[in-house]
Amino acid sequence: MDSSQFYGIASIAYILAMVAYIAYLSFRNGTVGVVATTITVIGFVSHTIAFFIRWKEFYDIGQMGVMRAIPLTNLYESLIFFVWCLILGYLVIEWQYKNRSFGAFITPIAGMALAFIDISGMSKDIHPLIPALQSNWLLAHVTMSFIAYATFAISFATGIMFLAVTVTDKKSGAYLFWTITLGVFLAILIAMGIDFIVFKAAAQNPESFIKSYLFKATFRSGNGVISLISYIAAAGFIFLVWKYGQVLSRIISSFSLNRDLLDDLTYKSIAIGFPVFTLGGLIFGAIWADQAWGKYWSWDPKETWSLITWFVYAFYLHARFMRGWKDTKIAVVAVIGFVCTIFTYLGVNLLLSGLHSYGGA
Repeated sequence: MDSSQFYGIASIAYILAMVAYIAYLSFRNGTVGVVATTITVIGFVSHTIAFFIRWKEFYDIGQMGVMRAIPLTNLYESLIFFVWCLILGYLVIEWQYKNRSFGAFITPIAGMALAFIDISGMSKDIHPLIPALQSNWLLAHVTMSFIAYATFAISFATGIMFLAVTVTDKKSGAYLFWTITLGVFLAILIAMGIDFIVFKAAAQNPESFIKSYLFKATFRSGNGVISLISYIAAAGFIFLVWKYGQVLSRIISSFSLNRDLLDDLTYKSIAIGFPVFTLGGLIFGAIWADQAWGKYWSWDPKETWSLITWFVYAFYLHARFMRGWKDTKIAVVAVIGFVCTIFTYLGVNLLLSGLHSYGGA
């Protein structure tokens, strides 16, 4: 079996785990929770095997040395590694805190990333890096960046859960913020699933997918009626999340996920991810850029948005410790930080051009 088959097993496992965790959160059945964890572990083991097989495949083809052959050279490989880091982080949390409820919020992020891989039809072929990018800094810069992205994703999930537990007044700005954010996130995931069903991953690469297929079955449909219905349905879905957000709050609270625990997890995730991102994403990235392109900083779109993301999380830590921010305000910053992270990672690669555009193919 090659790496793609093991990745396929992992993808199916994570999607099944997502359904199982949501069912566990909804029905509070301990057996369902055990099944969800078991499926997640099976998927993670398969995912790990696939990663090392692809590493060997890359080494055999590129002959660039083991350190330079780590499979993180394109959008497909980086998404796969991001999901691996995310699931690893979640399993550590589940083991440490003996609570499976987080899975219903973490696995949808993994499922969305895997769904994007499938519906975009992005290339899964192995292509050695261009000579300018063949550097040992690849391992440090890219792996540390995605470890940080995964911790930020966890902080997003726990931040949303904190707001759900803490803010129940439908008229407050914080309530509107978290319900609309969650509603938009889920609506996008559903729309991408419809794209996959309709187009069967027809695109040949991410760029052509974005231009020709993404949301073409719904929001960007050539049929004006379908497009209008899609927007109305999305608005209605977001309205339902807003209207029944208090139900989600009660469900989360019933699993002993109190505000102190969620706040602590949000802080610890960012406290781990921020220095890793600072060192690996910015400092090591600048050193690698100097070796590859002759200058440490060029205000490339990826560099600029990485800096914006860094400032948001730096503000989170500063506001928490120096300004004494607590509760909803600091949780909102954590959620905004991950929105910036998503754009830094996917939005820049697929929608903007620059020195980092090689990562989009």
